Amino acid sequence: ILSVSDTGCGMDEKTIQRIFDPFFTTKEVGKGTGLGLSIVYGIIKQHNGEIHAYSESGMGTTFRIYLPLTKPAAEGREAETLVAPQGGTETVLIAEDDREVRRLTLQLLSEYGYTIIEAVDGEDAINKFIENKNTVSLLILDVIMPKKNGNEAYKAISKIRPDVKALFVSGYSAEIFHHKGILEKGLDFISKPVSPDKLLKTVREILDRQKKCDASQQGALGAPGSLSAPCSGDPRESSETVL
Repeated sequence: ILSVSDTGCGMDEKTIQRIFDPFFTTKEVGKGTGLGLSIVYGIIKQHNGEIHAYSESGMGTTFRIYLPLTKPAAEGREAETLVAPQGGTETVLIAEDDREVRRLTLQLLSEYGYTIIEAVDGEDAINKFIENKNTVSLLILDVIMPKKNGNEAYKAISKIRPDVKALFVSGYSAEIFHHKGILEKGLDFISKPVSPDKLLKTVREILDRQKKCDASQQGALGAPGSLSAPCSGDPRESSETVL
């Protein structure tokens, strides 16, 4: 059992009933996404656990997390073969309103050779892309951001350069955004928190997929009487989430 308590203003029963709902927040518009506790709830459920909140107005709040006991790892298991992540030299535009997350992502990708352009929200992402539209190879967009969300920024940027690729990131699953109509199916998506290796691998896969697509289309255009077909795996041609 893990117990966390505070001495804040507490919550009434009506609020407690909704605190784990996605996008529910008691903060002002623009001050909170309403995803924090729903993410916690989802992670705990994935580990076959339970979380309960106890609170009264003026009396603070206590959260109790119950997680099952686990057995020790089996001895003699063969070690997994680890493959070092690959970097690149492409330019990546990162749009993330959380300064610390943005800093860590920038640091990681820069160490692996990528050139990084930072944006602090959706509108900033559009403006930064316009300034660098001929050099950006990939967009990494937080789904929930001020001014314009990640999908709104992507749609605006796609009108400027339809072939631009994007990786959407969020602390909640893609299914939630599909249900709310915030994010279309078929786009590259990865959930936070994401390990450095996973992020590097995903970025490389998207960029390599685009290179293969460009090469195949160029070859098709060079053949007499041939027309280029949509690239296999292109999110805009898929009805399923790539990741």
